[in-house]
Amino acid sequence: MRWFSSIVLVVIGIVFLLPLVWLVLASLDASASLSVKWPEAPSFDNFLTVLTPETSLIPLTNSFILSAGCAVVTVFAAILAAYPLSRYSMRINKPFLYGVLFGTCLPITAMMVPVYALFVAFNLIDNMTGTILFLAATSLPMAIWMMKNFMDSVPISLEEAAWTDGASAMRTLRAIVVPLMRPGIAVVFIFVFIQTWGNFFIPFVLLLSPEKLPAAVSIFSFFGQYGSVAYGQLAAFSLLYSVPVLALYVLVTRLGGGSFALAGAVKG
Repeated sequence: MRWFSSIVLVVIGIVFLLPLVWLVLASLDASASLSVKWPEAPSFDNFLTVLTPETSLIPLTNSFILSAGCAVVTVFAAILAAYPLSRYSMRINKPFLYGVLFGTCLPITAMMVPVYALFVAFNLIDNMTGTILFLAATSLPMAIWMMKNFMDSVPISLEEAAWTDGASAMRTLRAIVVPLMRPGIAVVFIFVFIQTWGNFFIPFVLLLSPEKLPAAVSIFSFFGQYGSVAYGQLAAFSLLYSVPVLALYVLVTRLGGGSFALAGAVKG
């Protein structure tokens, strides 16, 4: 069984590794195709072709604005929503959480028709701020659940000590709870950022101007008519598209720390 399980794991690893190998090799091949092959004359021409303001720089900037804005709004709102759910026992806690969980089950395609009509009524079509707020609203249910679970791990006795000294609930949230759950906040931030970074449908419907489209939508430009695809440029653009998310993950994990800083906070 040990040999069998090892073979199965190797096969699964190859299945996941093969598309990544094709991505790297195709980005260096001027005549790339769907087959995995070593380029005859490796070059960076595909990267030079896609590294233009219209092709990659502006769409990637738009993706960063949408993703970072959505992540900041979602994290801020999730902290404020999770705090009373974590610290106060009320009758509406469970119904509210189940209602939030139900909100995650609604397909986004079913909501886009009334949302589009609402955006037209409020003149928010082709508006980056309106799109960020709607992206944050779609990410908020799962963020509230995650944030509440992280906040439950912070001992309430620390807040009680601050309340004894005259601190308000908002002050204890800002000065005690939030600093102690920075790794959890980083996890929620990365989760929302990546989810928004790869979101295609919402920006495609709500944003109309080419200069406002994110990279997830502008990637269509590599698919030509009659089935022709610029595979080399598509692979190069895909690698560039993945760099910001990987860089954010490394940065946040280094700044946030590896675990909650609660050692020695509560004495037995």
